[in-house]
Amino acid sequence: MPILVITGTGTEVGKTVTTAAVAAAALAAGRTVAVLKAAQTGVRPDEPGDAEEVARLAGGVTTAELARYPEPLAPATAARRAGRAPVHPHEIAEAAAKLATEHDLVLVEGAGGLLVRFDAAGGTLADAARLLSAPVLVVASAGLGTLNTTELTARELRARGLDLAGLVIGSWPDSPDLASRCNVADLPDVSGAPLLGALPAGAGGLAPADFRSTAAGWLAPRLDGTWDAEAFRVREAP
Repeated sequence: MPILVITGTGTEVGKTVTTAAVAAAALAAGRTVAVLKAAQTGVRPDEPGDAEEVARLAGGVTTAELARYPEPLAPATAARRAGRAPVHPHEIAEAAAKLATEHDLVLVEGAGGLLVRFDAAGGTLADAARLLSAPVLVVASAGLGTLNTTELTARELRARGLDLAGLVIGSWPDSPDLASRCNVADLPDVSGAPLLGALPAGAGGLAPADFRSTAAGWLAPRLDGTWDAEAFRVREAP
């Protein structure tokens, strides 16, 4: 798995922190890691973006960002409003493929959900994943409403012939409600994909050293971690 595309079922589901956890676990396993942010929106030129946040939390990763737009909008819209060139799927794929020649693992982080548009032609992260023949990791929320958005994302990936590597719950609450606890069993069922991790709420607020030392415990062995999905399901079952 030299390239892994990471998307979310929407915004604010923990995609960047999950990317950082995957990077930290891979680094701890002795792999070299690059993180590619396809398009960064809503960040000023002098502010750190998502790729820099991954590096802050995970440590020694190579970071790359193809474009940055000031307004917090979909990349295609943000590019149009800023009067700047958009990012196209083939550019994302080319950048990721180049990084893969120099690193053991390349993490390609999208913007928002799978079908957020990058350009006026409707190019998406799914198109970049297809060009790369890369598996896609989906970051989902824990609570009410996540089953619908997760199943829609999984169906779209399969309709495009893409490999859904699995799911990660981007923020598992300290005191999960009934819906969240039921979703531990229901998410793999509706998506047809394994649950590969669950990050504790507030993980991104940990000191980097603490984040790096515990990240592997949030992720399954397929992601270089030690997290046990069945034990988690049994523990959290209602």
